[in-house]
Parts: sequence; C-alpha cells; structure tokens
Amino acid sequence: MKAFLNPGHSPNGNPDPGAVGANLRECDVAKKVADRVQNYLEMAGVQVVGNLQSNNLNGEDPDQSCVCDRANGSGANIFISIHCNSAENPAAKGTEVWVYGFGGEAEKLAWCIQNQITDSLCMVDRGVKEGPGLIVLHHTAMPAVLVELAFISNVEDEKKLKYCVDDFARAIARGVTDYELME
Repeated sequence: MKAFLNPGHSPNGNPDPGAVGANLRECDVAKKVADRVQNYLEMAGVQVVGNLQSNNLNGEDPDQSCVCDRANGSGANIFISIHCNSAENPAAKGTEVWVYGFGGEAEKLAWCIQNQITDSLCMVDRGVKEGPGLIVLHHTAMPAVLVELAFISNVEDEKKLKYCVDDFARAIARGVTDYELME
C-alpha cells in the first residue's frame, strides 16, 4: 500500500494558516500529525509517497506545489488530508471524516480512520460525511479522505489537539492498516 498525506493549509501559515484557536493554528497541528502518521505508517510497512502541505490544491496558487497533481502522479493507493475543524458555536466538538461520495473505497477508509480516532481518543463521533465540493476529494484519482481531527474552536478539543498529537497520528495509521486488512 502507498499513501499520500496532505496536512491542511499553508506551510508556516503563509498565506493561509487555516482555523486558529486560542493557542493553536490548524496548519501547525495538521503538519505535526501528518509527520507522525508518516512515521507510524512506514513502521507498519506502508510506503508514504508524499507528505505535502500546500495551499495550492488544484492549480490556484502557482507559488506552491499543486496537491492534487502531486498526489495523482505519486502512485499512491490512498490520499489522506488532515485538518482541524472550527465553528462559531464554541460547543461544537468531535471528529468527522469527509469523502467525495458514499459507497466506495474512500468511505471504507474513512470509517476505519473515524472509528480509530473516536474510540482511542474518546472523541464525539460526528461520522463520515459526503463533501463533493472539497477539491482534494474530487480531483484525486485514488480513494481520498479529509480528516477533521477535532474542533480547534472548542476548549476541550483544542487541548486534545495540543497534547494528543501522537494519539491522533497513531489512530490514523491504525485506521489505514485496518483498511489495508479489508482489501
């Protein structure tokens, strides 16, 4: 199995840090988690053929590498984009994983990751959701998921994003190996 990882938003937050909490920026959390996911996947025998943080998802920003083009040219079997959620309502919390459409391999991968995160970190289970407008899900040629780890805008979730980076990474990696066993 070959995986392509995409920590959300711009490297070092320039020009887009993503969501910002009281103490954290989405771009920083996503990159830390993705780097650890890569380590755990490689230890499990999964080849990581890309770990690209870029604000250029499908050719919008010529100053950064294009995520979809790089993923599609990588030979990856799966694509995982890692993000932190945010909401105006500070009570919103939990984990959700997005797919382009239901019923395919991406949904299977999404449930494997969702179940691992919610079970191991005692997160509110917001389920797997369909996001046909999400560029990295629509324009990638392999099963693709977008993981919203937790709400950076919620005090409890933000603490988990700060102190449980390794737990999130291990859960995502276990979700991938669970999915691999299903094939």
